[in-house]
Parts: sequence; C-alpha cells; structure tokens
Amino acid sequence: MEGRGAKLRLLAYNIQVGIPAARCRDYLLHLWQYLLPYSRRINNLHRIARLISAFDMVGLLELDSGSLRSDFINYTEYLAQEAQFPHWFEKVNRQWGKVASHSMGLLTRYRPTGFSRHNLPALVPGRGALKVCFGSQDDPLVLVLVHLSLGRGARIAQMEFVSGLIEGYRNVIIMGDLNCGCGSPEIKGLLQKANLRMPYSNLSTYPSWNPRRHLDHILVSPTIGIESVGVLNYPFSDHLPIAMEITVPESVLLPQGSTFTKARAA
Repeated sequence: MEGRGAKLRLLAYNIQVGIPAARCRDYLLHLWQYLLPYSRRINNLHRIARLISAFDMVGLLELDSGSLRSDFINYTEYLAQEAQFPHWFEKVNRQWGKVASHSMGLLTRYRPTGFSRHNLPALVPGRGALKVCFGSQDDPLVLVLVHLSLGRGARIAQMEFVSGLIEGYRNVIIMGDLNCGCGSPEIKGLLQKANLRMPYSNLSTYPSWNPRRHLDHILVSPTIGIESVGVLNYPFSDHLPIAMEITVPESVLLPQGSTFTKARAA
C-alpha cells in the first residue's frame, strides 16, 4: 500500500426499486409494485437519500430510470438531488416498454474525468457495469459498479469481462451486487487475476430482515488503504448496504467543484 492520502467514504446498495422488505412473504405481497406505481415508495427513497448523503461515492443497484412504475421519476437523478451529489451516472440494464426501466446508478461528490457503460455477457441480457475514472489519465482512480447474474457460469464470464475493464490500472474499486459469497470460486478468481483485495471474511447483506448471505461487495487494489468496512443496518430494501472508508493517493482525485455532471442512460 502507498502512503496515506485523501479519504473517501464508499457505499454499495441494492435498493430493490425502492421497495422495502421486512420478511420473505413481502416478495409476494409487494410483487405488484415491481410493475405499478406506489405513492409511498417515494418516502422510502427519501430515507435512502438521507442515508447516502453521508458518503462520497455511492453505487446503487435496481433503480428505475423513469417509467410507469416509478411515476416516471428517474431514481438516480432524484437520489442525487435529494442527497446533493453534483455528479451522477446511470445505465439502463432492462427496458420493459413504458412499464419498467431497470437501471443502476453511480453518485459522486468528485468530478470525474471519464465514464463508460457496458453490457455484461449473459444468456439472458440485463446485467451491466458502469466504469467511472477520476484524476489524471496517467494514473487514475477507476471505479466499476456491477450487478452480476444469478448463475455461476454467467458470473464467471462477467468477472472475466470486468477484469478486462480494469486491466492496466493501479488504483481500482469494484463495488456492487456480485450475487455470490466471498469464498466462491468466481470471486477468488477475480481477486487473483485483477490483483484486488477483499478486506473482510464474511459480511452478510441478504436478506435484510435475517442476513445470511454475503452478496454485496467492495473490492480494492493494493494501492488503496482501508480504514473501515461494515454492513449498515438500514433495511430499506431486501439487501443491506455495505460501506467502506478508504484512503487513496491524493494525485488521483480532482477537487470537488460546482460543475455538475448528469449522465443519463443512452
């Protein structure tokens, strides 16, 4: 690890399209909310906005980019505005006409120098990655937000793809819902091939009402220092958020500024 530098607070959270869950049967009871608008959902989004406002970079999964079920509210934009993030990016992973627009979003207080959207390989399309770079082109900080598939074969191919996205970079963060635990062969393979660290053994994030599985992760390269890591008890979804405080070389980050970045889905 290099010398200490700028501190960053990271958060990764699968918010289940803003639907709260307190028990297994809520999946059935709230099934209609995946397709139809629900006026009280905005209250849950407001609670999520208060939570994420304490962080510097936030990766959010299972959002909606503006469709019937969300009352045509872009959740990435709404949460960025409510939590006062000047820069945000989104990617639509699944589009069901005007009914639902399943997306992911990255919110940051630091001005980025570049970003790209990627579809992850899978037999059933609908998984994606957002790659955002900060700092100098020669030695940037690269953050990749991902949501991987349920099947192991697809996850292995997707992790191979993600490894290619970060190849050649020294300062890397991968965060998101990897849909597998820290001892899985696919994660072990990613850590080895991409030279990443998992600074924890087992932090259960799912289901939020009785966490037993470690599906959500934040992985970092050896150049990044780890101050703290933990799962937060905020059951606003069927997942719990995972948070990490890190230090990165000061040279890779630009100062926070008033210039706004709004990268809507293409």
